[in-house]
Amino acid sequence: MSVSSSDSSSNLSESNAIDETTPLLNPEDQEPLVKETTPLPTLQLLIVCLIRIMDPISFTQIFPYVNEFITFLKLADDPSQIGFYSGLVESTFAVTQFLAIYQWSRLSNKIGRKPVIMAGTFGVALSTIYFGLSSSLTDMLIARAIGGIFGGTASAVQSVLGEITDASNQAEAFPIYGLVWPIGGIAGPLIGGVLSNPADKYGSFFQNAIFHKYPYFLPCLVSGSMALSSVVFAYFFLRETLQRKPKNGTDGREPTIRELFSIPVIRALSISAFALHFNGTAFDALFVLFCYTPILNGGLGFSPSTIGYLLSTAGLIAASLQVFVMPIILKRTEASKIYNICIAAWPIVFVTLPTLNVIARSGIVNKPGNLGFASTSDIPLWVALIFVIAMSKIGGTAYSITLILTRINTSSAALAVSNGLIECAMSLARIISPALVSSIFALSQEYHLLEGHLWSLCMVCFSVTAVGLGRNISRLSQSSLTHYTRKK
Repeated sequence: MSVSSSDSSSNLSESNAIDETTPLLNPEDQEPLVKETTPLPTLQLLIVCLIRIMDPISFTQIFPYVNEFITFLKLADDPSQIGFYSGLVESTFAVTQFLAIYQWSRLSNKIGRKPVIMAGTFGVALSTIYFGLSSSLTDMLIARAIGGIFGGTASAVQSVLGEITDASNQAEAFPIYGLVWPIGGIAGPLIGGVLSNPADKYGSFFQNAIFHKYPYFLPCLVSGSMALSSVVFAYFFLRETLQRKPKNGTDGREPTIRELFSIPVIRALSISAFALHFNGTAFDALFVLFCYTPILNGGLGFSPSTIGYLLSTAGLIAASLQVFVMPIILKRTEASKIYNICIAAWPIVFVTLPTLNVIARSGIVNKPGNLGFASTSDIPLWVALIFVIAMSKIGGTAYSITLILTRINTSSAALAVSNGLIECAMSLARIISPALVSSIFALSQEYHLLEGHLWSLCMVCFSVTAVGLGRNISRLSQSSLTHYTRKK
């Protein structure tokens, strides 16, 4: 990205032309390098996090019971088909969210962040409640599609985060915001698992016709009510952050997707964001599969409860990194350098993961007919497991760094649509990654490719490529700021 002006294109006037030589970070948007620390906008940050957490809760709260729900509705006679229908229901949310994100971003530039955020959160609430009242596959798909469409307002939420912070307080604000998805990813399945089918689980208090007819309504009602409460908080307390400026060159017109993607640093951020979320989503899918697979088949042979403990541990590690480590590092190191370090953790993760099977094989208790299951007292295995989980969470912290890099490389006029483009890239990765890596894992197991570990080689190759993409961000970001300084 350069700060020199570009010649006008054939269909745009010179004052409105935006291409790869047009600065997204305009001089008037550039923050001074040395300034007094701005107090953290605690209330606004809390409301932003409260709203954003509804996305992962709504997305994940169906996971514990969706297979039972499909069986309850008698959608599949063959149990092997249940996985197909549950995958269809789960992916519908991500697909429609991907299609809606950029449009919501553009709308937030026209009518403001607050109305878009409130409308989106309200839509997610209603769709979640509707899902609990589903009586057919059509109902389930429509409910999830509506939830995904309104969940596309996430980019507007991130724009608010960028607009209520500056360079002096972003080291505290962005890591806190980064906690939202891990916490929501833990809270959602907990709500779904504990509150599903309450009439059978909890007896007389829920012996009500609605909970017998709709046994999965309660977790949806609770999740939807939480979203509705966040709408109320937003209405009364969320401040509108969109600053409408007089039209002045590129600051008066938002760029199109094509124009944004022609800007090197935004293109690099988008592609790298896709790679980051592909790695993160792939690890989530592969880790569970790897842990569940018997040792002699190349996995660890853990029970579902043990896997649950490991996932909880992963959440605690992620939260600790965001709260205690990232704020300190962000105050001392450039965001682009931290991003590169985080991305570099992923090849280590995917190289190390299959070696856990080698450690586990040494602890197999050989009994007739036993495929081999890891012992929970195998200390070397658990040390290695914690190392892999910790490295994966270091890699995952790059998400909050992405938001910072987008903010510092983008002008106020282009912030929402830039966030939208990058969020689209992340959403696309969440759609593609689970199905692709699960298929590679299954093929590796079925045909015993590379001792059943072909999936690891594929992910190492992809994650190494992602490291190279991350380095482009550092080079382009530093180049643009250096060019700006020299022009000054």
